[in-house]
Amino acid sequence: MNLPAALFTPSWPAELELAYARHGERTTPVQRRHLGPLRVQKHLYAEGPQVCQHIIVHPPGGIAGGDRLDISADAGENTWVQLTSPGAAKWYRASEVARQDLRLSVAAGATLEWLPQETILYAGAQAELHTQIELQGDARLFYWDIIALGRPAADERFSSGHFQAALDIRRDGKLLWHERQRVTGDDGLLDSPLGLDGQPVFATLLVSGEVPGELLERCREVQVAGVRGDLSQLSGLLIARCLASEALKARAWLIALWRLLRPALLGREAVPPRIWST
Repeated sequence: MNLPAALFTPSWPAELELAYARHGERTTPVQRRHLGPLRVQKHLYAEGPQVCQHIIVHPPGGIAGGDRLDISADAGENTWVQLTSPGAAKWYRASEVARQDLRLSVAAGATLEWLPQETILYAGAQAELHTQIELQGDARLFYWDIIALGRPAADERFSSGHFQAALDIRRDGKLLWHERQRVTGDDGLLDSPLGLDGQPVFATLLVSGEVPGELLERCREVQVAGVRGDLSQLSGLLIARCLASEALKARAWLIALWRLLRPALLGREAVPPRIWST
């Protein structure tokens, strides 16, 4: 008996809603609502009670066609929230679009660090990522993403499928950053010197605030083999981008910048989450 193919490719929606509040010197989770296969591990205080770290886990280990992930995090006044992941997010080959919606809200006096590990898009993936970030007052943000197209180690090129991303950052309702990206399989941009120039990995770092020229030059001097990157200072927002031959190399470049920028812009030394070493 022949059954419809759709029965073998069910979508799997997942939601995760997080909120944090300041109690004395401690940032405390006050909401952890989930639906489907999205979780956070126990909150950690590797840097003391002021900084609450959560590791976002997607137990299936990959995103298939039709899946939808909805993640929101609300950092209340004067909190410090750091969110990361235990490993790469893998988006599999699919005939249907899979989507992730991320909403981050950072209240006055609060700091939010969004530091996930890489996103790997298998050839044939249909991936759409939409991110909205709302900053209030003097809220501070440290955000990065790492996108790997295909799997070079397996000689897999991103020859089919598509990747689409939207990112908006606002402060007190005013748009600070508006970006749209779209890459399709075997797109000319994959090899064009005006695009990815043959590199399968690209990464973006966005940090609120402004850095002195001397520190900006120190950041530009960061060298990681197989990585080509640069930084630009806009009004109230620092942007760094790179192209890389491997996701691990792009991540090493971002971490090196984080080590330089976090003390200057956020007032704390950079303490890498232990999960990054496992």
